[in-house]
Amino acid sequence: MEIFYFVVFGGLAAIVAGLELSKSNKDRINTSSAFNSFKNNYLLVYSLMMAGDWLQGPYVYYLYSTYGFGKGEIGQLFIAGFGSSMLFGTIVGSLADKQGRKRASITYCITYILSCITKHSPQYKVLMVGRVLGGIATSLLFSAFESWLVAEHNKRGFEQQWLSLTFSKAIFLGNGLVAIIAGLFGNFLVDSLALGPVAPFDAAACFLAIGMAVIISSWSENYGDPSENKDLLTQFKNAASAIASDEKIALLGAIQSLFEGSMYTFVFLWTPALSPNEEDIPHGFIFATFMLASMLGSSIASRLLAHSSPKVESYMQIVFVISSAALMLPVVTSFLVAPSGVKGGSISFSGCIQLMGFCTFEACVGIFWPSIMKMRSQYIPEEARSTIMNFFRIPLNIFVCLVLYNVDAFPMTVMFGMCSVFLFVASILQRRLMNVAEIHKSRSQEWSAEKEMTSEADPLNP
Repeated sequence: MEIFYFVVFGGLAAIVAGLELSKSNKDRINTSSAFNSFKNNYLLVYSLMMAGDWLQGPYVYYLYSTYGFGKGEIGQLFIAGFGSSMLFGTIVGSLADKQGRKRASITYCITYILSCITKHSPQYKVLMVGRVLGGIATSLLFSAFESWLVAEHNKRGFEQQWLSLTFSKAIFLGNGLVAIIAGLFGNFLVDSLALGPVAPFDAAACFLAIGMAVIISSWSENYGDPSENKDLLTQFKNAASAIASDEKIALLGAIQSLFEGSMYTFVFLWTPALSPNEEDIPHGFIFATFMLASMLGSSIASRLLAHSSPKVESYMQIVFVISSAALMLPVVTSFLVAPSGVKGGSISFSGCIQLMGFCTFEACVGIFWPSIMKMRSQYIPEEARSTIMNFFRIPLNIFVCLVLYNVDAFPMTVMFGMCSVFLFVASILQRRLMNVAEIHKSRSQEWSAEKEMTSEADPLNP
């Protein structure tokens, strides 16, 4: 493996270690032992769930290609996953509010384990079923667990600021450290032990089974709105009404869809972008490097969220602009760096530049996750939390499906440029969200002051 990969990985590791070791008391939040026990239990479960997800990440595209499928067919399999998440995942995820978030989390484990089992078959139809199951599982992963955490946190009476600590730690571990270990472990299984590209999926199923056992034995059930008179259609109507009547929720959904749509498109594109001439690149090691960059972002986010200023609505504008510039790099390098016509070999100079940009984008992803979780906990009503969060994923899945369906119709630079534009639009919407939130806050303060003055002027008038 080239020294370049080790230099990038080592440099990021040094920065992350420096940031974590240099944290002062001002950068830390004082909590109770009861909260720490609750937080550690959730972090254990979340890390196991993410290990099951991350082990599969670098090898999905690679596995399909080893079965002899082309770029177009692989794109269709990815479309099936996102389409399933949009159609079936929205329904299953929304049931978490009524049937219970613990049950939904267990359903995630079972569904994803079944999806992993299908990877043993080279049959296109079986792999398609696996993608459908994976799409449903993805919706549950990004709604049920967070909804359970927020409800349980509030039910136990913990301080609201402590929730930010759990979010940032979850991303640092689950989307960072665990992802790195998963990438290296996957690389070890496939390359060192030569067990083949299906081995990481078997390992993922094992981690998911362990996590399910922890959930069953230690989690209590909680609900959004368990009212018997509310069916699924009523839940959908209430969620849609909440989004339509509150501009903050609508803006938050648009921002999330734009960023995550770009992120998932990037997941599909980074492998062919770094090896356009079939260069030999270490997929697992590069994936681990990306996750280390994500750890860097979550470490920065934990510092930002520990302070009251700058507000999350403010600094996320800058994050979106930086991420937009990072995904514009493949477009820029295509004009400034002459393409190599040599097949195979090691990563090109253009690939090295793009890898640095991709690491910057992943650092932005690391900041994005705990920050968007913080904003969701502030703006989304508890009774329909899972339903609204799955509504947010509908435009995201439509966007990704459209991109993947036309993956052969557009050059890679066009798709990266489109993602860059969407991220810039997200920064504009983020500024609008900040302004709307400030207006709402000032009006609430004025209303409270008027109410207090009225009460003091006429204490006998209720």
